[in-house]
Amino acid sequence: MKGRVLVVAGSDSGGGAGIQADIKTVTALGGYAATAVTALTAQDTTGVHGVHDVPAAFVAEQIRVVLEDIGADAAKTGMLHRVGIIEAAADALRRRAGAAPLVVDPVMFAKGGAPLLDDSALTPLVETLLPLARIATPNRPEAERLAGMEIAGESDMRRAGERILALGPRAVLVKGGHVEGGEVVDVLVERGGASRRFAGPRLESRHTHGTGCTLASAIAASLAQGLDLAASVARARAYVRRAIASAPGFGKGHGPLDHAHPLAAPGEGGG
Repeated sequence: MKGRVLVVAGSDSGGGAGIQADIKTVTALGGYAATAVTALTAQDTTGVHGVHDVPAAFVAEQIRVVLEDIGADAAKTGMLHRVGIIEAAADALRRRAGAAPLVVDPVMFAKGGAPLLDDSALTPLVETLLPLARIATPNRPEAERLAGMEIAGESDMRRAGERILALGPRAVLVKGGHVEGGEVVDVLVERGGASRRFAGPRLESRHTHGTGCTLASAIAASLAQGLDLAASVARARAYVRRAIASAPGFGKGHGPLDHAHPLAAPGEGGG
């Protein structure tokens, strides 16, 4: 069930989010992950301790060589951080990714609250990247910033999604993990007025580092394998939920997920 996914995102030295989570997720779901690294972070479960940007031209070069040689059935963007990187990545994807669906995770903050997007980079994110997206996957703080409104509940999530939809993406999944309540509700809105609610009981856990990266990459992997959008979102949510439930318990802060949970345990299965 291979599907080629090009991930354009930053590195998380702690392994719970970013490129590391993306590669693990795509691989666990049976796809093939290639990458264009946008930044290096000194990061662990307690926070982001430093960021070192990759030059924008080199980000574009990574995208070019991967797409010209290996190709992609879907692409996903995560942490892009600065104006030049956003513009270079958007231009390279627009010219070289063809019809491959793009999942845009508009990463603005780390799990602990550290900013991962310069204030000056919001406009190019909206103007150059969102219009390329098959789907954007903002969490509550990101959706509030993009939509210019506060989100208190499900009706606000739908309204915010519609506002973000007007910025250019073909669909928006407003994630409700930051919205209080016993259920976690995500709202998918699409062009033409269609909307869908995905809901499940909240798992009380401090091991949620990288959930946004993981969900977006799982959607990208599923789209690359030919699933439709709603099925891709449902599969991604199920994967993230199981990964939280079986988290290994590492770290002193927001711990990582168990990205390998769908795989057979040692000694099980063939090979």
